[in-house]
Amino acid sequence: MPAFPWICRSCSRTLRLSKRSHYVRFASNDTAPSIAPKLIQRATTLAAEHDQLQKALSTSFDSAKAKRVGELQRVATALSAWQTSISSIRELEDLVKDAEEFDPDLAAAGCQEIEWEQEKLQAAEKKLSASLTPQHPFAHMPCMIELRPGPGGLEGRYFTDSLFKMYKGLCARRGYRANVLKYEMADAAGDQSSSAGENPVQEAIIEVQDQGAYDLFRSEAGMHRVQRIPSTESKGRVHTSAVAVWVLPSFPEGAGIEMSDDPESDFYVDPQEVKVETMRARGAGGQHVNKTESAIRMTHLPTGLTVSMQDHRSQQRNREDAWKLLRSRIASQRAEQREAAAASLRNSVLSQTQITRGDKIRTYNYNQDRCTDHRAGLDVHNLPDVLDGGETLDRIMDAAKEWLVGKDLEVVLAEEEAKLMKQ
Repeated sequence: MPAFPWICRSCSRTLRLSKRSHYVRFASNDTAPSIAPKLIQRATTLAAEHDQLQKALSTSFDSAKAKRVGELQRVATALSAWQTSISSIRELEDLVKDAEEFDPDLAAAGCQEIEWEQEKLQAAEKKLSASLTPQHPFAHMPCMIELRPGPGGLEGRYFTDSLFKMYKGLCARRGYRANVLKYEMADAAGDQSSSAGENPVQEAIIEVQDQGAYDLFRSEAGMHRVQRIPSTESKGRVHTSAVAVWVLPSFPEGAGIEMSDDPESDFYVDPQEVKVETMRARGAGGQHVNKTESAIRMTHLPTGLTVSMQDHRSQQRNREDAWKLLRSRIASQRAEQREAAAASLRNSVLSQTQITRGDKIRTYNYNQDRCTDHRAGLDVHNLPDVLDGGETLDRIMDAAKEWLVGKDLEVVLAEEEAKLMKQ
């Protein structure tokens, strides 16, 4: 059998081999890192600091140094994995180069190994990039997912219920502990439900009690748009509605009292600045709910933030949940104000477009069986699986989180450029 010139899919080398199955005519990539050199330099500097602090801690303990080591650990680990993968690929490329003339089988095996290592390298680059982004101050905390209908009338309320069920389904599949804090239907809609069994929800709040839930769900905050033909539409026209989703930090178990009583905490609220009102609950619920003043409304006077809670028969339980929600909203607002202040300081280096709550982040198109995340530029089909909280939703959330990491990396690069300009 004659020998043919082929180009290795992994290392881009031209090999004259008869075993074509291991090769293709076009090179797809090379071993050059896709991560920016400035980020690699930053990671190397931080990893060196990590190693120096570890050596210092081996002789004498210092709490501040130990805390810093913990902060730098993920960068050092990610950089080490990335360097190991780069080294393995280069060694395999040398092996292929030496073997291509005298041992085609060995060269082919080496190319296959390079393919596997390049997959590892891509994963290592993502982890390294993510490790260089500053962690959100609430990343380690549980969270509340708050949903309210936006423009679209009754259809918006129906789709609020669909998203509520979507997040509940996701939590159930992943084994997260989800607690429904609030599920309130619109008074004007009565008990009317859609043909798909959706309720006209006015406001719903799910608390995901697992540590780190805020980091998992924070990319879900924003305006979710739905395009579909309502069951009441006689002419078959597509209607567009929207649902606003907020993701708020919540207390870790056992830390609520400590955090809410600490004046330095974002969650601290002076009780004297809160107006508390009791009232009778509205809507269905039986004689007890409607004839006793179990509902609670709280207003934070300095900010004007208001929360109400009536889901429980007990006034005390409603009061506790209302305090929890009010503190979470205030903590989120304080963090956003800090982020806005920090962003204004970076404007001379980086013009950053921020996603706000009013922006459309995702569209659920029923007619086309499609879900689009506009930030990540990702289209997926199998909309029923998305709305069931299935694995297709995982793909969308992962892409949105990568988009967030990319925006954070732009900030890191801008800071590095600012340092160079000052030197």
